[in-house]
Amino acid sequence: MSLRFTDEEFQSAWRELDEPQLAGGWELFTETMGVQIYRLYDKETGLYEYKVFGGLSSCTPELCADVYMDLMYRKHWDGYVKELYEKDFGGQTAIYWEVKYPFPLSNRDYVYVRERRDLDVDGRKIWVILARSCPELPCAEKSGVLRVRDYKQSFALESDGAAGTKVFMNYFDNPGGTIPTWLVNWAAKVSVHVSPGKQHFYNECKHFIHKTSRALKLKAQQLLVTDFFHRGVFKMFVRVTVSSCWILNMF
Repeated sequence: MSLRFTDEEFQSAWRELDEPQLAGGWELFTETMGVQIYRLYDKETGLYEYKVFGGLSSCTPELCADVYMDLMYRKHWDGYVKELYEKDFGGQTAIYWEVKYPFPLSNRDYVYVRERRDLDVDGRKIWVILARSCPELPCAEKSGVLRVRDYKQSFALESDGAAGTKVFMNYFDNPGGTIPTWLVNWAAKVSVHVSPGKQHFYNECKHFIHKTSRALKLKAQQLLVTDFFHRGVFKMFVRVTVSSCWILNMF
């Protein structure tokens, strides 16, 4: 059984860097910190699919791609990871990821495949990473943990012509269970607005980059990339649910 992505899927992702595909109901959701976020309503689930267009001025595309692919590093910075590893499931290499949810919600877990390609497109260096859930793989479900069966993400990066990165991301995630769709959609909306606490985090990371050694600068840059893209605008909905319903504080 092969769950590899097609050449056309990779091409569709990087082409959005040049010509965003926003026909068919996509609407501008919000614009913040130089990032434009569009959404498309999914009638079947009542949730939204998102597209993000923007960039990072302080990180190279290769660094962004490396951080995105680094599962071990994610365990260090993401406090919501319960389990995260890559293994063989019936002859297919995939990733298992369990996400801790706040009480009284059940944890969610994912079984998904991903693939990275470093492309040369007419002399342009473009990094593309694709991921999607594979609930059909033989991975036993855990009692008390809900399996996310509908998840997909595409990620395309290239140099902005200076020292930064131009980014496109497409994302959809249906957490399932009994979380009201209005809460999931609302949490995504809240999470894209930068709170004072989050702005402080960015300022501290930038300060750290300027003051530390070259090795530590790389780690600080990784934190910037990780917080803004890999944890992402949308994966933060768990954190927003916690903070909005229980603590009322983003950080």
